[in-house]
Amino acid sequence: MTGSGGPLADDDKPQGQEPTTPGDGEQRRGQMRYQDPESTAPREPTLAEQRARIAAEKRREEKQAAELAEAERKTRTRRRVMIGGGATVGVVALVAAFYQGAAYSQEQAAVTQYCAAVPQNGQVTADQDDFCDENYVNSHHGYVNHGTGMFFMPIFLPGGGIGGYNQYRYGYTAPGAPAPAVGSTVSSPNFTKPSGSTIKDSKGSTVQRGGFGINNKSGSGS
Repeated sequence: MTGSGGPLADDDKPQGQEPTTPGDGEQRRGQMRYQDPESTAPREPTLAEQRARIAAEKRREEKQAAELAEAERKTRTRRRVMIGGGATVGVVALVAAFYQGAAYSQEQAAVTQYCAAVPQNGQVTADQDDFCDENYVNSHHGYVNHGTGMFFMPIFLPGGGIGGYNQYRYGYTAPGAPAPAVGSTVSSPNFTKPSGSTIKDSKGSTVQRGGFGINNKSGSGS
């Protein structure tokens, strides 16, 4: 203003003073500057950031190594189990095959037990199985001598009474041979019961299981 209080003319303004309003090329306070990623150089990481990256990479490598070691351990364990299981199955199969083969051989070589009539003088003949059955003999007024293995069936006289006893006992065939037919003559009878053989009756049922020193004895023959 002039001394009279009027406004200053442009020529009267102090020289060297510029307008205080910022121009287009100046950044105002509080504003963010845009950085072009293609032309802006990346900031170098700090020492703390470098250490953190190195530690993270080390943890990642250690984790991968631990996972790999665990996978290898599981693979070795499975391999051992499979090998051990295969060996066990092989041994079991071998033992089973051995026992099956032995059992088959025992069955093929089974001795057949039959009832033989044993007269005082004369030929031994094969007779019906009932005459060597203790229950049947006792129920028909006969008796059994357990010491000798003999069965005694009474001979009934036509007029009544008993005229003596017929004698019977178990005979045994050769291994694998069938029982002789009832009424047929036995040329070379064997009355000794085999202790270690499988014995079957004339109907094919097993009366003694042989093999490996274990016997399941039955019957009254000696």
